[in-house]
Amino acid sequence: MMRIDILTLFPEMCESVLKESIVGRARERGLVEINCRNIRDYTRDKHGRVDDTPYGGGLGMIMQVEPIYDCYASLCEDIGKKPYLIYLSPQGKVLTQQRVKELSRLDNLALLCGHYEGVDERVIEEIVDEEISIGDYVLTGGELPALVLTDSIARLLPGVLAADEAFELESHYSGLLEYPQYTRPYEWKCMQVPEILLSGHHANIECWRRERALERTFQRRPDLLENAKLNSKDKAFLDKLKQENKRGG
Repeated sequence: MMRIDILTLFPEMCESVLKESIVGRARERGLVEINCRNIRDYTRDKHGRVDDTPYGGGLGMIMQVEPIYDCYASLCEDIGKKPYLIYLSPQGKVLTQQRVKELSRLDNLALLCGHYEGVDERVIEEIVDEEISIGDYVLTGGELPALVLTDSIARLLPGVLAADEAFELESHYSGLLEYPQYTRPYEWKCMQVPEILLSGHHANIECWRRERALERTFQRRPDLLENAKLNSKDKAFLDKLKQENKRGG
């Protein structure tokens, strides 16, 4: 069973999300262990401070080395070894589905949530294995990115979803965006469900879905096609789309 530990100043914030929905049920069923450790519990300051002003001047406050390190050391002692530690940071590599799949194979993962203007650089040099960003924008803390990463990993673990197909056909898992989905009613505001989805012809439906996934990826995220696994039929369909796009342009 995979274990994920979130090192944070706001464990209640994280728990409020992690106890709900698919991740919450996975925790209850013992499919994944997720713990939230309060960094503030490890401060040596009698007032509970975990931050201080930056050397050299500047705006904001910096999280101190000792509370973070002591929290981390306590975690290592609990599990009997060093976990793979990720610092959620706007300076990290942007998270991808491929990296999520790789991380889901680990036994122990720790996520460090920064706050204020970040953490003392010595923390990163001493204990951080990797920095990850969930996008090119800035948030007030690392809790939301940690929750995003936890959710994306947990849903890939065995037994968490009803079947492997539940995530293998989703956007990004195969390198493509997902095809359009429909449910009842058949008609809404004069818009009807594509007839092929009502045909019962599974081979034709799968072909339609594959082509729509390719088309959507070509239109919205063509950069993904560079690394997508494409067969000769896929490539021929994309060539057709490119020709149509040139004529239309």
